[in-house]
Amino acid sequence: MAIVFKNGQIKKRRFRLKKILIVIPIFITFLALCLIYWYRVNIRPLDVSNNETKSVTIQTGMNEAQVAGLLSSNNLIRSSFAYEVYVRINGKSGQMQAGTYDFSPSMSVADITEKIVNGEVSASLITILPAQTLDQLKQSFIEYGYSDQEIDEALNPASYVGHPALADKPNLASLEGYIYPESFLRTADTPLKVIITASLDQMNSALSAGLKSAYANEGLSVREAIIIASIVEKEVESQEDREKAAQVFIKRYKSGMKLGSDVTAFYGAELFGLDRSVNTDTPYNTRIYVGLPPGPINNVSLSSLRAVAFPAKTDYLYFVAGDDGVTYFSKTLAEHEALTALHCIKLCN
Repeated sequence: MAIVFKNGQIKKRRFRLKKILIVIPIFITFLALCLIYWYRVNIRPLDVSNNETKSVTIQTGMNEAQVAGLLSSNNLIRSSFAYEVYVRINGKSGQMQAGTYDFSPSMSVADITEKIVNGEVSASLITILPAQTLDQLKQSFIEYGYSDQEIDEALNPASYVGHPALADKPNLASLEGYIYPESFLRTADTPLKVIITASLDQMNSALSAGLKSAYANEGLSVREAIIIASIVEKEVESQEDREKAAQVFIKRYKSGMKLGSDVTAFYGAELFGLDRSVNTDTPYNTRIYVGLPPGPINNVSLSSLRAVAFPAKTDYLYFVAGDDGVTYFSKTLAEHEALTALHCIKLCN
């Protein structure tokens, strides 16, 4: 049996169909615009006024979903889903580089992603100061966040056998005096051994062929020069005074006189856990024993290394640091005692 629709009913159905066909594309377009708006909003910075950085560590093997979750949990992005979408539609999938990064809520998803893809890991400076003993350096490395075990391993001279900077160092001697003072870039994942190796590389560069030749002209081995430079480094500060002090110590050493350096006595006392006195008997006390101490007493800068290579052309045999911050040099004991009585009242007592 055939069903016959009246002409009006057919027209109504056609009209409804036309309305549906018009509404659906409009709805889809509206939905698409909403999604685009949502996406654009959610890849913007979370808070443009907040520049406070947070350190985030992306582990090896993390995918974009895991990275998105990590960023979201640290309140650095608006939406983890929007982040994933951005990474995928921009062809960044699989390009996440592991490491520790510094991000802030003022960064957009694009900024954050580019930083991760380019491996722009956070870096900071670790500074090794001059005139520092190994014990002082150990404390400094602890403050930089390294563990006692890693520090002990990094300062073990056996780890650097064959390094050219250590060519004149006795096999059983420590790295005292060889850790060159400089600032080095590091990330949160930089092993301390990498920093120490870089420092030794700098020390090797400082010990140029020209300096070594100059040491030989002074009748000194590189080891002897480093020992004297370490004393000069601790005793005086200005380049002019260091050249004069180097001349004093070299002249005394060659003539068989005691170096008479207070700082060597203090170093030996601290090394052996004894009273910090110029009279404390240790092999390092050059007020008691003739010749050089067994090794350097602290690390050295290029300034002191150069002072030993090119000492002042004087006949000084004595010097004293005055209460006024001036170093007074003299040729005779009588002159030295007179200058000491006049200028070193507080420090010498």
